[in-house]
Amino acid sequence: MELTEGADPRDAAARLYEEAAAELELAAQHCRTAAGHFRDRNVPRGTAHAWAAQGHALEAAERLARQSREHARKSIP
Repeated sequence: MELTEGADPRDAAARLYEEAAAELELAAQHCRTAAGHFRDRNVPRGTAHAWAAQGHALEAAERLARQSREHARKSIP
């Protein structure tokens, strides 16, 4: 979450949360698709979408982890 000079850090934080939300929405779509394939007994396609969902969830988690590390650096115990 690099900031340019004069940039408001709240805008960067908002973008980060929007990106995390977008990744989670993609993960949810893949989960729904995976469920349909498993119901149709199409295990290979279901598994592919399940892994895609996991990848999007991990991307969202990384963005959120980055934000939490930023807060940890600035936090006063």
